[in-house]
Amino acid sequence: MKCKKQFKKFDQINVIPFIDIMLVLLVMVLTTATFIKQGVIPVNLPEAKATEKEDTKKEVTVYVNAKSEIFFDKEKVNLKELQQKLSALSKDQTVVLRSDKESKFQDFVNVMDILKKLGHEQLYIVTKE
Repeated sequence: MKCKKQFKKFDQINVIPFIDIMLVLLVMVLTTATFIKQGVIPVNLPEAKATEKEDTKKEVTVYVNAKSEIFFDKEKVNLKELQQKLSALSKDQTVVLRSDKESKFQDFVNVMDILKKLGHEQLYIVTKE
């Protein structure tokens, strides 16, 4: 007796493993795509010869030392002068408050009251680790 193999005609493709692999790849792409910063479009800006740079400071620093002295950008001021100088600034201007740990808490509160009254929201309080 001879054993004759019958070859089945191969007329269909099983696509289920292919779909499984594609779904895994899709999940991987979607999870890594959330880490890409969106909305950034690279643009080459044109150059101009006659331009005026605006002299804007990035931040203003207010110091309170241990002797209850208040400084506005290294210039000694009292509370009224501080309020006048801060009122001249834009509300979007960043204010950095550096208060000595030995200073009175009331001095810190006075500066915070002035900032709150003038509506400054960009405030950083510097501490040491």
